[in-house]
Amino acid sequence: MNNLDRRRFLQSASLALAGGYAQAVFGKTLGEMPTFAQRPTFKPTALFLTWQRDPTTTMTIQWIGSETDAAQRPVWYARKGSQLWRKQEYSTRRFPISDHWIFRAELTGLEPGEDYNFRIGTDSSEQQFRTMPAKDTNPIQFVSGGDSGTGAAPRHSNRLAAAQSPDFVILGGDLAYEDGEHPDRFLEFLDNYSNDCRDGQRLIPMVACIGNHEVVGGYEEGRTQAPFFYSVFDGLFPDTGYAALDFGQYMSLVFLDTNHTSPIDGAQTDWLARTLKEREDCPNVFAINHVPAYPSHRAFGTVDQPGTGAGNRKHWVPLFERYNVDAVLEHHDHTYKRTHPLLDGRPNEKGVLYLGDGSWGKIRKPTDMDNRPYLAVAAESYHVSVHRIEGRQQFHVALSDAGRVVDVCTSTKRGGTRRG
Repeated sequence: MNNLDRRRFLQSASLALAGGYAQAVFGKTLGEMPTFAQRPTFKPTALFLTWQRDPTTTMTIQWIGSETDAAQRPVWYARKGSQLWRKQEYSTRRFPISDHWIFRAELTGLEPGEDYNFRIGTDSSEQQFRTMPAKDTNPIQFVSGGDSGTGAAPRHSNRLAAAQSPDFVILGGDLAYEDGEHPDRFLEFLDNYSNDCRDGQRLIPMVACIGNHEVVGGYEEGRTQAPFFYSVFDGLFPDTGYAALDFGQYMSLVFLDTNHTSPIDGAQTDWLARTLKEREDCPNVFAINHVPAYPSHRAFGTVDQPGTGAGNRKHWVPLFERYNVDAVLEHHDHTYKRTHPLLDGRPNEKGVLYLGDGSWGKIRKPTDMDNRPYLAVAAESYHVSVHRIEGRQQFHVALSDAGRVVDVCTSTKRGGTRRG
């Protein structure tokens, strides 16, 4: 056997073994092996990652483009360092009020805590993502913020967030300020995030809750009045504006709708009570909502009307306290704020911490803290919040647009004291 024939034999044997291994693991052979372009010619627009279910074993890839651009371009993916490429077809739908299309591929059955390479078709460049670990044995780090928009300030915040190498980003509403009517603004927001929020080749997943500027009319509307938000996040929110995302057994994010497309009281509050009770033994539970229960700029509303926070305090705060939620991430007021740990609205070391207040890309001057005894810190500053979980300890660091530390606090789970 000459060298050329020997090489071909070994290559064929390797592919046969790879196919057999894949069949054993995945229940089917790989089928065709991709041949990737040496010089990619296709760049997907607004490519971003999110989750619909457990982030330890899944990843949802989405991008926006023309129907022609995405034709014959399935998602190819493989664990980093492996040549066992798998193919995942995508679903399509119209991007609202436009000629664009949304393409979505959910990858399932992934290995926890692993890096994966992926491509959109064979003619795009290679990208990476990382699944969340099965357990929180090592530190977990994520970034949160809200009230972004599309100018220079939010893009700087995107890059500041990416520089922290987070596992993922939470944005608490008012993503693009498109008010449910301006597709170009929402597309620009997604494209900016796609370009800015990367850790090298690794795309950083984004999860979000709904805010008033996602909705035509802002409050007390139906899902059809928030067409752009639900066009890309309906995997997590298929029927309502609220949902829980569980990371294995070690963390749960509870996303809430502050009366934008789902009323605060009634069905949502009943769901929240059940959801928090079911996760009472979860080591890390964070609630995320847009309008704050404890505002740092707007008036402390006492009437249960949309946008005042009174509904949150009446219906949700008792549940946060009863089930010892670790922290509530709030937004909408465009400042940085941290409350004292609060119990029944008063500082108490056994209480719940409220952090925010949504200044990823918008800022305002906070109110006089002397008039808000629940506030521990309030600042006029663009900021992102970095959250780090190490065992039972949770660290929360606010960074200004200059990268300066604005505030640091810690929290300890269940029965421990919280301190600023």
